[in-house]
Amino acid sequence: MKISLMASSRMQAVLPPKRRARTTQRRTAPVCPPLENGDMLPLTEFIRRYEDMPGVKKAQLIEGVVHMPSPVRVTHAEPDGVIQLWLGVYAAENGLKTYPNATLLLDTENAFQPDAILCSPPRKGGRVWLNTKGYLCGSPELVVEIASSTASIDLRDKLRVYRRLEVAEYIVWRTEDAEIDWFVLEEGQFIKMKPDRHGKLRSRIFPGLVLDLAAALACDKAKVLAALKK
Repeated sequence: MKISLMASSRMQAVLPPKRRARTTQRRTAPVCPPLENGDMLPLTEFIRRYEDMPGVKKAQLIEGVVHMPSPVRVTHAEPDGVIQLWLGVYAAENGLKTYPNATLLLDTENAFQPDAILCSPPRKGGRVWLNTKGYLCGSPELVVEIASSTASIDLRDKLRVYRRLEVAEYIVWRTEDAEIDWFVLEEGQFIKMKPDRHGKLRSRIFPGLVLDLAAALACDKAKVLAALKK
């Protein structure tokens, strides 16, 4: 049976219009920019980018500027090993905490990663505490940095920040100069301690924490520990 053109057009008029296929656009998460040496960032953004780069083992925010050190040479690693052993033994025998290369959140513009930290156990209301992400915050009693020379940032910008935030004692081992500087905070200033007649430096805040300078500079771990035991 033939359907007239008029009937066909009427049928098309009552048919529902064809629905257009919906196109869905996937929302992509914003890309986290990588850390770059010299970037100027607030603390929160520095931590966000650092956490997004698991391959980066050491990065620091110093007065709002990102610093990413060079690979570690043996001239740095060997003194570092002496310091870690020295502080580790003392901490174990005195109920203290030692943290090698831990990120330390100091304020909104400074997140350091010192070579070693010796401090009382972190607690709320103490000198140091842990934030919700497990980062160490506050001003530890003792911080150690292994530096290449007196021109190092450890004796310039970092020293000023540690002093301002009242870190009690600060040790800088200058590998190229074969010198160890031990600073003590007195009336808001870092005063460099002098060794006693036996060539030893003694902490003023941690009783019995003694460093034999000659033994340390020679990286003689046995003698360093022997001085600690006396």
